[in-house]
Amino acid sequence: MSEKPEPPGEILQTPRAADRAPPPGGRPDGRLELRGITVERGRRAVVRDVSIEIPAGEVTALLGPNGAGKSSLVLAVGGVLGLRAGSVMLNGRDFAGRRPEQIRAAGIAIVPEGRRLLPDLTVEDNIRVATYALPRDQAQAGRERVLELFPEIARRLSAPARMLSGGEQQMVVLAQALVCEPRYMLIDELSLGLAPVVVNRLVPRIRAVAGSGIGVLLIEQFATIALGLANQAHVMEGGRLRFSGLAIQLREQPELLRSAYLLRGSAGSPEAT
Repeated sequence: MSEKPEPPGEILQTPRAADRAPPPGGRPDGRLELRGITVERGRRAVVRDVSIEIPAGEVTALLGPNGAGKSSLVLAVGGVLGLRAGSVMLNGRDFAGRRPEQIRAAGIAIVPEGRRLLPDLTVEDNIRVATYALPRDQAQAGRERVLELFPEIARRLSAPARMLSGGEQQMVVLAQALVCEPRYMLIDELSLGLAPVVVNRLVPRIRAVAGSGIGVLLIEQFATIALGLANQAHVMEGGRLRFSGLAIQLREQPELLRSAYLLRGSAGSPEAT
């Protein structure tokens, strides 16, 4: 039996990441800029000179076949992988090569694929772990905000993470990123392994997150989902960008998407990642 989607909650009414005071001597420029990013793994370039702008308050889609380099790009921006070249610009500062905790503190939250939770800890403790660097009042406010957005996990706070469904686990990892009130979120494979009915419940939450002022880069295996949410879209193949433009162009001209994927067998399908 399917359930009606829950309302997006108080994330739309609470102070937004985009409203934070700018750093001394600077002001928010309204976008996260990835400039000329090159990433090597095993002495092989898996991301080559990729530049993407992620505006505040919008969803930007990143599509591409398996092995295109999308996940490596996200991990490099988050400080998990080293950069061979390029910059990660936010408010006039370059965060390329910084440690993951510094990047997170700057307001850039990474949601890697695979729903990486601490399986034996409860939902409550998994969320609490994500707030370890926050003052108590801010951590509590963040906790209340994400539980309003995801009431499903509010009912499972005492359950070990390993006992959750895939959809509930995805909500917890999104909550872990949102609890610190980021300015930007990079979400890798939102729908991977989830039933369509679950994905349909997540889509309005992502729209609400962007509506609250947070810039979202969404890597998604299902092009129809990502393009339905996004304003701008990019397609990667072979570590390079093959298309950058309006999402509506790819929605209305699917031949552009197929061309960007270079029609490489099953990887050329618009539903590949």
